[in-house]
Amino acid sequence: MGEDSRLRAVVALAQGMAAAHTPRDSWRAAALGACRALAGSFAALSVWERELGRLRVLVNVGERAPGEEEFPEREAYPVHQFPEITEFLHERWAGGGGPSAWVETARGPGAEHAGYSHQRVAALRRRGRGCCVVAPVVLHGRAWGELYVARRTGDPGFDEADADFATVLASVVAAGIAQSERLEEAHRLAFTDALTGLANRRAVDVRLDEAVERHRGDGVAVSLVVCDLNGLKRVNDTRGHAVGDRLLERFGSVLSLCGAMLPGALVARLGGDEFCLLAVGPSADEVVKVADEICRRAAELELGDGVACGVASTEDPIGALRSARRLFRLADAAQYRAKALRAAKPVVAGREGPDDPVVRLADAPPPAGERRRFRGRH
Repeated sequence: MGEDSRLRAVVALAQGMAAAHTPRDSWRAAALGACRALAGSFAALSVWERELGRLRVLVNVGERAPGEEEFPEREAYPVHQFPEITEFLHERWAGGGGPSAWVETARGPGAEHAGYSHQRVAALRRRGRGCCVVAPVVLHGRAWGELYVARRTGDPGFDEADADFATVLASVVAAGIAQSERLEEAHRLAFTDALTGLANRRAVDVRLDEAVERHRGDGVAVSLVVCDLNGLKRVNDTRGHAVGDRLLERFGSVLSLCGAMLPGALVARLGGDEFCLLAVGPSADEVVKVADEICRRAAELELGDGVACGVASTEDPIGALRSARRLFRLADAAQYRAKALRAAKPVVAGREGPDDPVVRLADAPPPAGERRRFRGRH
């Protein structure tokens, strides 16, 4: 491959990763770009999980062997089987050099190394591949993982120039991963409450819209729990905002713990002393049971005065769900009633008969001068 062709391949790889919308898309673009640039038949991108002492495969592309999944859930290899990712690289860097790729073949290093049983060589033979080039991916000055490209048995083998080019490709992949991580972190921060680490209102709005669409399409149950933490103002006024923040964090932990009882539930802080839990799939009774546990645990906190909790679920008689906003209004109205009654347990919309006061409260416009404000902007 000429210099112009290699430059175009590098640009194509970088553009592919830049266009990715998710980490998976980015990994796939990296592996595909490297596979094409090096005229390989197969490529993989793996990450070194130091805390677990293993190389975990993120993506496999190209001609996959039986058992090789595109995005494997459990394909990982102990690092001691591939010592070069740690020992070889460490020695090379310690000696003042930089990370560089190397080539392996299914033949191994030759007869002078009797009994040689390198894991990569064994894998090449097992999967019908003739050779591979392995390039370390270095991120923030540390080995992050590796880029692996292989060719079929019978195809021309990789040479030193290919290894040098793979080193360049790995550096482009590293830059793309760094950019992807920055975007992912920005996205995470945009949907996360800074104090508690829970989701924020924006995340709830997005997830609730999606949940309501699913409910309309296939009838999946959607339930919303809205909580108002009692006594926060008193804590702030008498003990300071640092203590008030601690109360918010502790209740956030309670909500997170209880939310874990409902698979896939989203736990969020809406702002101020207001929190919510969104469950998609579990029954209304399961959600009410968890809401009851939230109330019980909140009452046991050493700070504050418990929590007012309202629940609205599509499984209860709440009327037509015309929008996500209406479910929010119903849960909010239930919470408003719980606070007015000083209820120790959650109030559930639609469970007080045909003339349910919560449903009427949510659907009726507030009287003149009424200070009540229901959330819901969409």
